[in-house]
Amino acid sequence: MTGYGKAEVSLPSGRLTIEIRSLNSKSADINIKSPLLPKDKDLPVRQKIADSLVRGTIDVFISFEAAAAENVRSINAAAAKAYLDQTVGLVPDAAMDSRARAVLLSSILRFPDVLDTGKAEIINEENWPLVDAAFDTALANLNDYRIKEGAALYKDVTTRVRTILDLENEVESHEAERLALVKENILKAAEEARIKLDPERFEQEMVFYLQKLDINEEKVRLRQHCRYFLDTIDSDPCPGKKLGFIIQEMGREINTTGSKASNSDIQKAVVLMKDELEKIREQSMNIL
Repeated sequence: MTGYGKAEVSLPSGRLTIEIRSLNSKSADINIKSPLLPKDKDLPVRQKIADSLVRGTIDVFISFEAAAAENVRSINAAAAKAYLDQTVGLVPDAAMDSRARAVLLSSILRFPDVLDTGKAEIINEENWPLVDAAFDTALANLNDYRIKEGAALYKDVTTRVRTILDLENEVESHEAERLALVKENILKAAEEARIKLDPERFEQEMVFYLQKLDINEEKVRLRQHCRYFLDTIDSDPCPGKKLGFIIQEMGREINTTGSKASNSDIQKAVVLMKDELEKIREQSMNIL
């Protein structure tokens, strides 16, 4: 969900720049960091962003560079003359020479109602269609950024899921060896303890014990979850949250396999599967 988009628009009063940045988040958290956007446009802009980007911590920056003509301030001559006449009337004529009048006029020009500061509304109804189109362009650029990042992300996570499937096949290849070793260890322990085992009862108990260690169900479910992951990422336009749930189920089956393993080779494969799954989980936070 990381992305960046920028657009510029030329207005009669100057150039307006819109920048939108997005980071990972479970919901759409939109922050408009500019006083330039009129209050009546705030809600429509937020809705437009949420519809386009769906999720993410989204920061919107709006900056403005005034045209040269707009930087020229105008003087309210009537107000300046009124202030000057009133002030001169307070000073004796002998003390008001040309130098004194120049200093007085310089001070009057600093009055806020004498010099127009040019703080007219930059975004208004007249130029709003241009500004609205610039928002569309910035959002489109951000989504293009996401698409490029998503292509690399897709390749990474799908490769890791297939690696987990390969490791599950490796687990299966050690299963017969694991069960035989468990049986051998029990017989060896009984022999060392000089315990005489009833063959028929021993076989019954072994079947019961090995059923507890059986990981066939975990193998089947893990493979199903992996295939569901691959199907979801290919078919769902916004699979991020759903993939998070699938990853949880994959982790559950891998953990159960590890707890039942009783075999060093299977344990190694489980550790590798956990490592791959953790990387998938981290990357899934970037998936919309």
